[in-house]
Amino acid sequence: MKILVVEDEKHLAAGLVFNLEAEGFEAVVAETGEAALEHLGAEAFDAVVLDIMLPGISGFDVAAWMRGREDFTPILMLTAMGRAEDVLQGFEAGTDDYLAKPFDLNIFLARLNGLLRRNHWAREKNAKSVADTVEINGKTIDFTNLELRSGGETIHLTLMEIRLLRYLIDHEGSPVSRKTILEDVWGLQEDTDTRAIDNFIVRLRKYLEVDPANPTIVRTVRGVGYKFMIPHQRPE
Repeated sequence: MKILVVEDEKHLAAGLVFNLEAEGFEAVVAETGEAALEHLGAEAFDAVVLDIMLPGISGFDVAAWMRGREDFTPILMLTAMGRAEDVLQGFEAGTDDYLAKPFDLNIFLARLNGLLRRNHWAREKNAKSVADTVEINGKTIDFTNLELRSGGETIHLTLMEIRLLRYLIDHEGSPVSRKTILEDVWGLQEDTDTRAIDNFIVRLRKYLEVDPANPTIVRTVRGVGYKFMIPHQRPE
């Protein structure tokens, strides 16, 4: 498997390459966001290890560029000290997971392999036509392939959007707080502005609601957070 390492700290990049190659990966290094875009435009990768703070084009911009051209290669984001604001911005740009600097190399390899396994399972299930799906408002949420299908349109969802949808559906009918979503869905326990969750909720409403301005599925519970209600008939 080929991994693109986007990291401007030469010693860290060299250490990552050494460990990746020791595990049998092929590793390519890009020291700037511009170099990363050149590699991504010319080669196929199985995963991208992406530092956020880069000279020139940032890691956020690289992730957004990839997702904008429908490149859904798994992205493991590296962020200094795991700042919650950076993590949330990275998720909004389309990254799949994060690792806070400094980090243990064994943890790094475990997180990267986890992303690669998820992609492998998704491809395998897709080939066997097996999918974990939920029907809502005539739309199909495919949790295996990270897709939302409506008529002839297919929207590719990020891993973070899928995790949030799964969490809300699993807690259908029960209010969940923004802080709980931060902790349980994305593993963020820092004191951050939980209103950042609202950006994800807006997107989910756009995907699912007939009228996103007057939601009936992803409802706001004032002073608490949100409540998910699937519109279907329940037995009397």
